Amino acid sequence: MIGFRKLSDDQPTLQLSPLLRAAHRTMQYADENSGIGLTATKAFQRKFVHWAVEHVDWPRYGPEEAFSVSKVVNEYEFPPIQVVHFLLLQLKLGRHYKGKFLLTKKGKDLPNSPGALFDQLIPFFLLEVDHTSYGRLDERPFGTWDVWLNVMNVELEQGLTERQLYGLFYGDGPNWDNAGWRELAAFSSYVLKPLEWAGLISVYEVDGGSRRDWMCFKTAIWREALRLDTGDDALNIVRH
Repeated sequence: MIGFRKLSDDQPTLQLSPLLRAAHRTMQYADENSGIGLTATKAFQRKFVHWAVEHVDWPRYGPEEAFSVSKVVNEYEFPPIQVVHFLLLQLKLGRHYKGKFLLTKKGKDLPNSPGALFDQLIPFFLLEVDHTSYGRLDERPFGTWDVWLNVMNVELEQGLTERQLYGLFYGDGPNWDNAGWRELAAFSSYVLKPLEWAGLISVYEVDGGSRRDWMCFKTAIWREALRLDTGDDALNIVRH
């Protein structure tokens, strides 16, 4: 079973969620600027996308990375904002009206309540969204969030690499350097990326610089927000 505890608005660990930060700042921008302009295809206009690149503080994807290829960045080239746009519409926190994205009455009540916004946003994003929709590979790993989260709750206490996490569920054969890289990439994209975006895990590059050197750790939000069947097991692990 997966449950989410309600977090208070003054909980400092809420700032650890990149997706919550991005949604909060998008909603503030829309509220303070009488909406966000839309393109003919109903994407956010570049003016806002460029502002978002500068202000949402996305891990490993700041202005330097975003503008490294071109001085123009569209919504589809900045996946975090594309996902936020989708989520706010799906949750009816925003709507399209006369060429603009506007907050709904429900949405206007949430920018000043980050705990309530987290409760609306993160469980839906993690458990209901098809994460293949914004990944490079249209592949989904075998498994369920119930299994992934409960196993990680115990095994991730001291941190593991991407490949070690994959091995917990599927064995140690696939590697970035062999034919199993697609399975490893699908797991990373479908499971680990959403967890990082939600703020439940943090990912750090270890000295060495190869794809195999990314380490994953549970964050304080994981411990404060998630309610899992293996909760007591994780608490009983001896920390060295």
